[in-house]
Amino acid sequence: MESNFKGFVYLVGAGPGDPELITLKGRRCIKEADVLVYDYLASKSLLRHAKEETEKIYVGKKGGDHTLSQDQINNLLVKLALEGKTVCRLKGGDPFIFGRGGEEAEVLKENDIEFEIVPGVTSAISAPAYAGIPLTHRSANSTLALVTGHEDPAKENSSINWESLAKGIGTIVFLMGVKNLPNISKKLIENGKDPKTPVGLVRWGTTPSQETLTGTLENISLKVKENNFKSPAIIVVGDVVNYREKLKWFEKKRPLLGKTIMITRARAQASSLVEKLLSLGAECIEYPTIKIVEPDDKTSLFESIENVQTYDWLIFTSVNGVKHFFKALFEKGSDVRVLGSLKTAVIGPATRDELKKYGINTDVFPESYRAESVVEAFENIDIKGKKILIPRAMEARSVLPDELKKMGAVVNEVTAYKTIPQSDKKDEILSDFLNGKIDMVTFTSSSTVKNFKALFTEEEFKSIILKFKPVSIGPITTDTAVELGLTPQITADEYTIDGLVDSILKLYKN
Repeated sequence: MESNFKGFVYLVGAGPGDPELITLKGRRCIKEADVLVYDYLASKSLLRHAKEETEKIYVGKKGGDHTLSQDQINNLLVKLALEGKTVCRLKGGDPFIFGRGGEEAEVLKENDIEFEIVPGVTSAISAPAYAGIPLTHRSANSTLALVTGHEDPAKENSSINWESLAKGIGTIVFLMGVKNLPNISKKLIENGKDPKTPVGLVRWGTTPSQETLTGTLENISLKVKENNFKSPAIIVVGDVVNYREKLKWFEKKRPLLGKTIMITRARAQASSLVEKLLSLGAECIEYPTIKIVEPDDKTSLFESIENVQTYDWLIFTSVNGVKHFFKALFEKGSDVRVLGSLKTAVIGPATRDELKKYGINTDVFPESYRAESVVEAFENIDIKGKKILIPRAMEARSVLPDELKKMGAVVNEVTAYKTIPQSDKKDEILSDFLNGKIDMVTFTSSSTVKNFKALFTEEEFKSIILKFKPVSIGPITTDTAVELGLTPQITADEYTIDGLVDSILKLYKN
């Protein structure tokens, strides 16, 4: 049913594949969208910027296999806008560089729907840059042409002026032309291009799967066949390709290049781990097995906040504990001043840093980051008769409050948040494992392990157990994994995200 209020469509360039290459404006459009309509070449990592309730519609086109035809995509955008929705049409590269963004904009205009074009970094320039190929160089060329590789150069009425390309352009970039490469080479040579002209192909440019193949016009087609080099790839023709050996940087810089790592952490917490692994070259697939939510009943939490000034100590065991405690504190109309007389203790540097955001330094910071270490830290502190408040997860281990009580403290353990299983992508996850797509799975808590195992039947679990490397953030998580039949290949020496990343690097270096 058509709404009286027409929506708005953002035609957004998602960039070439590296999720960090999207523009700030493009990322904002993703966050604001009611519906996200995305392509095959748009990085899935960008989807995490969308609101949880945002509808996500995949309309990718891969090797002639179209989820929706272009006309159907056009009609979908119109339909969604007429329903009054804000739509982010996320397109690989730039919408107006062989992205058919112009056609989509025309249809929106014809239907009197407001739209905005958000340019993106096109793969035509970024993929060669990541391969160390400068498309322009004072010593090599002064002209550049971008050409579609879809058109068959052998057809009778080509719209491409091959003679001008061959004789008048220093660097030629063909997009989506691997299938037509033999004809492209033949046409350029026939029209005067030296057969010895260097050619470079960059496949999955700017992503952890990037591959580069070089040759000349006369031999590149044979090399493609010998190396089974497939699309999607950018083709660069010109002397600038010779700079690759001197300027290639991407493959050297990224020690985890070519590795695909699954992140099971809750989406709201995963960004730090994802960013660190991406910077090292890994491809990250986010399949959260848990979701952090508020408890069903916040009565005990609110009561503890109302009486917070009667406590002597406040202990936080996680970043989520800090966030949810202060959220409840503010909901009750209070602020940090009511905590002025309390001393604090935390587990881990991330929890310490989160507490500091609220203007509070911690009084006790144990050497290692587990509940037992907090207990050890209190051994030289007189807490007999002292009241201690611990806002934490519903599923947390009892070791901390139990040991503090043995030391004479009066402990009130309240539920600030809980973790619930998330399994909406189970079939997709299983398929990725069975197809050997995932090299490693990270586990950052016992709950991520438990919910990962619960995703699968025993038969399914046995079929995937040897297909990936499990890694754990710490000994408690490792103990849970072992109990469930999942022995981590490594356990981080330091029980933090940085410690986990360092351990992953050591594993692959060895």
